[in-house]
Amino acid sequence: MKLDDIKKLHQKKYRNEYGHFLVEGEHLILELDKAAKANPLLAEATVYASDGFGEIATSFEPVRISNKRMQAISDTKSPQGIVAVVPLEAVLTSDKKPEKERTVFLHEVQDPGNLGTILRTLAWFGNFRCVLSPNSVDPFNPKVVRASMGAIFHLPIEIDLSLEDLSNRFEKFACLDIEGEALSSTSFTEHQCFVFGNEARGVPHEQLADLNTQAYSIQGNGVLESLNLATAVNMCAYELNR
Repeated sequence: MKLDDIKKLHQKKYRNEYGHFLVEGEHLILELDKAAKANPLLAEATVYASDGFGEIATSFEPVRISNKRMQAISDTKSPQGIVAVVPLEAVLTSDKKPEKERTVFLHEVQDPGNLGTILRTLAWFGNFRCVLSPNSVDPFNPKVVRASMGAIFHLPIEIDLSLEDLSNRFEKFACLDIEGEALSSTSFTEHQCFVFGNEARGVPHEQLADLNTQAYSIQGNGVLESLNLATAVNMCAYELNR
């Protein structure tokens, strides 16, 4: 890919057009290298390092570019001096999944920081996949990638799927509701697909009403109406692995 095109990867339409996304920073490059050992498609990434950047212990041989060029393609005000251009297909996946894998479905999640944190949590516990509905934030948005701290390389992600699409895979669904059963209920762990809603509007109740859905509640003291989305997913993921 031409250097002049790499800067365009900050925009979703060009990520889709070129089939690649941009990651920046030494930590993310190290996570990319770690994940590439198990995912050959990630090994096809191209790493660029500025002339002033030192050595990094990875299997990638960085393409050296000037500090000025690095500044031009960087998404941050203070570039770390190393970026990678990664194929989208190395992260996006099909509906093939291990038997014990659980699916977290996010309906129109909008906040990049929330999504990045959720990806980080799911990768930490393992045996999860993240499915995003249409009109959700792009998981390859640079803010999401940074917030994921490299987790985006370590779990399967699917995009632009509706609940109707997933109804062909799962017989029953779980979601959160203030009036639901306690999260500690044994039945919570028996589900394979867990639905979480938009930060402001919550889960799509009308769509869930047409499916076999069981509601659960994270018990609190009732002072606030709801938890932060990423916090709620974190607690559910912990409960499923407790």
